[in-house]
Amino acid sequence: MSTSSIAPRYWLMIATLGFVWGGTFLLIKIALDGITPFWLAAGRIGFAALLLCSVWGWRGFRLFHAERNWLSLGLIGVFSTAVPFMLINWGQQHVSSGFTGISMAAIPLMVLPLAHVFVPGEQMTLRRLIGFAIGFVGVALLIGSKAFESSGAELETYGRIACLSSAACYSVSSILTRRLPAVDPLGLAAVVLVIGSIIIVPVAWLAEGPPPRPDNQTLLLVAFLGLVPTAAANFLRVIVVREAGPTFMTLTNYQVPVWAVVLGAVFLGEALPPLMLLAMALILGGLGLSQLGALRRLFASSR
Repeated sequence: MSTSSIAPRYWLMIATLGFVWGGTFLLIKIALDGITPFWLAAGRIGFAALLLCSVWGWRGFRLFHAERNWLSLGLIGVFSTAVPFMLINWGQQHVSSGFTGISMAAIPLMVLPLAHVFVPGEQMTLRRLIGFAIGFVGVALLIGSKAFESSGAELETYGRIACLSSAACYSVSSILTRRLPAVDPLGLAAVVLVIGSIIIVPVAWLAEGPPPRPDNQTLLLVAFLGLVPTAAANFLRVIVVREAGPTFMTLTNYQVPVWAVVLGAVFLGEALPPLMLLAMALILGGLGLSQLGALRRLFASSR
């Protein structure tokens, strides 16, 4: 699908994903008080895989429509769930939350050149590049001094590398997902999570020993993280990347810090950054500039 003909439902999907993922980092921080990082990722992915596989099985386990590409499917499972979840859960222990937000906001800037080379019809233009750069500046202003401040942790450098590597994993998986042959989106989302579970459970056991016994609050958090921002959101992500493209999907990443700041202010009483309005204007302006053709078409069709 050309980015100039993106249907309204895809705009609704990325808005939903931005809101859901915006609150996820806060929940991860809370959950890490009761469970180790790798087992949190394993529980989250494993629960999501069970949920989606149940629905997928009810629909007959349909996957590839004709041509098959198992290698790419396996790589998507590695780069979209297991590896980035482990990297970001471990990295968050050693970096500021602001740096985590900046890392995720860098995904559009990583996807843009990859899509230009590997995805037909997603050529990088100067307008799109400027738009994403403006959005990134807006995110940096929104997060403020916390964006690059030091956490003081001994392993901070490695934690930052882990967070940026997680962003790179998401970028690569989006390109691979777009390039797959015709596939059932629910089946794809389920298989990706199954592959992630197969990888992360033994890694968690080797790295952190047997699974801990979390309290009831932690169990509820793991279940919620598996249901909403993993199972449901992964299904929506597959649909958006497959049908609207990986570049369009990256619009979510600039929304996530906005929602994270707003939700933190509402539920935790955190102060809003002084440059909040300017930051949001830059983010919205940058995203609008990067998707100018799609927005023109959207508003024209609504008349």
